[in-house]
Amino acid sequence: MVAFTINGSRQKFDIEPETPLLWVIRDELGLTGTKYGCGIAQCGACTVHVDGKAVRSCSMQVGDADGATIVTIEGLSPDNSHPVQQAWLAEDVPQCGYCQSGQIMAAVAFLNEHPEPTDADIDDGLTNICRCGTYMRIRAAIHRAAAILKDNGDAP
Repeated sequence: MVAFTINGSRQKFDIEPETPLLWVIRDELGLTGTKYGCGIAQCGACTVHVDGKAVRSCSMQVGDADGATIVTIEGLSPDNSHPVQQAWLAEDVPQCGYCQSGQIMAAVAFLNEHPEPTDADIDDGLTNICRCGTYMRIRAAIHRAAAILKDNGDAP
């Protein structure tokens, strides 16, 4: 038995502990905002927060999430009001959109640790892949989100 809290809801599963967390999120819980990309933790489309840290859920075994608090893109905000989501919209970041939930989740965790990032910090700290190449807009959105968080007094 594996139990964790996801998006504020306590969940329990009778499942093989080696099952990738991504499959539990998508197949068992129906939370399809978290995407399958590569399956080897390289692209970041499957990024979620586990106990506040960005984790690539395709490579994390669900047994390792036992007792954890998990947040997916669906749990980030009920109405896309999170400052990173607002910055993404303002900067018109998505092109195809496939990687964007993972990009946003990675950016939120990144900004929690780097409230005033430089371009170099962003380039080094965010390794999610965007096949459409929207990296300049992603960087602009992260700077915009950092400013919003600072103005709101939400920056750590």
